[in-house]
Amino acid sequence: MHDPRELIERDPEAVRRLARRKFAFDREGFAAAYQRRAEAQGEVDRLRAEANAATRARKAGPPTEEAKEAARELRARTQTAEAEVRTAEQEFEALALGIPNIALDSVPDGDSEKEAVELRRIGPTVRTPGVTPRHHADIGEDLGIFDTKTAAKLSGARFNLSRGAGARLERALADFLLDLHTQEQGYTEYAVPFLVNRETMTGTGQLPKFEEDLFATSVGGRELFLIPTAEVPLTNMVAGQTLDTRELPYAFTARTPCFRAEAGAYGRDTRGVLRLHQFEKVELVRICAAEDAPQQFELMVAHAEECLKRLELSYRVVQLPAGDLGFSARVTYDIEVWLPGSDSYREISSVSDCGTFQARRAGIRCKTPDGRKGPAATLNGSALPIGRTIAALLEQGLQADGSVLLPDALLLYTGFRRLLPGGGTAPD
Repeated sequence: MHDPRELIERDPEAVRRLARRKFAFDREGFAAAYQRRAEAQGEVDRLRAEANAATRARKAGPPTEEAKEAARELRARTQTAEAEVRTAEQEFEALALGIPNIALDSVPDGDSEKEAVELRRIGPTVRTPGVTPRHHADIGEDLGIFDTKTAAKLSGARFNLSRGAGARLERALADFLLDLHTQEQGYTEYAVPFLVNRETMTGTGQLPKFEEDLFATSVGGRELFLIPTAEVPLTNMVAGQTLDTRELPYAFTARTPCFRAEAGAYGRDTRGVLRLHQFEKVELVRICAAEDAPQQFELMVAHAEECLKRLELSYRVVQLPAGDLGFSARVTYDIEVWLPGSDSYREISSVSDCGTFQARRAGIRCKTPDGRKGPAATLNGSALPIGRTIAALLEQGLQADGSVLLPDALLLYTGFRRLLPGGGTAPD
């Protein structure tokens, strides 16, 4: 959410800057709604002041029938005015909550991943000479670690079931990532709820815009949403709070399932584990003073990259163009892992600096030692999604004999170095 006065009065480029996000900002309509809300609240304040004055006058002498009738009329007018305030607030909030974050001027123009700017490449795109690249879904089936047919029987399309060494690998990978984040990178691990309320989803920008992409449940009249990412509960843990800047930055991490309806994505990535309705992910969240966000952003990107380096995976880093940014982001770097089976780089981590956008929605403020207050900044990033990381490990680690060689970093967590066709494992 933005400071409305910034969009209306102080930013003459607001319309153009939001157009870079493929958003048509109706500045006049937004200003009119803001003015209606202010006028409605002003009328309520005037009527309440009049009621207070009338109360003081009645106390000064015996009440008359005329005074009593005037008080009843004043109460009725106040109630009507308060209802008008609620309507005006709802209309303005609907507009305000639908405006995306404004991209930084340094973010390139463009509307899709085709305009993303490559920043760097790490690692080769040919891992083992003489090995014919294969899709991870086929590799996983041959290894006996994926069972998509049983998953489909249980839940339908876009679900996966891992078994044996595959399930062990998922657990090992999550433990490795969490140990890296907490023991070396300074994050505090949390076990968070997987179901959250509408206010929590609104705080980080999932609602109202992306309601069709969310799974929701209502039991006993209580509405809850399954989280699409741990960013939602981690960021909102400090919603409505004023934080001491001397204690910042906060660095949070959690491993959670993520639930996404993937509305509009049907027909894409139907094989394998790249686009599922349910998947596990280790998420990173940082909360800091607004002026520190650029430095914290680069640090978080480095933390996500370190995961891939330790796992010996080839990848590249790209900066997304303005029109391809997520709703709450003002700048995003995607880390894309190399998948030989499709001869392409695919997103495995998305790190975003949201500036003060989410903090304004969630009421997260910070206070400096000299007493100044303002909205905090929030940042988030994937480090890493378990399924996509395993897909990359399978495709990049494939050997000529059909086995998959895993990186040294996982040996302590798995107890094996190699996945063998048919479900077996080997220590080297």
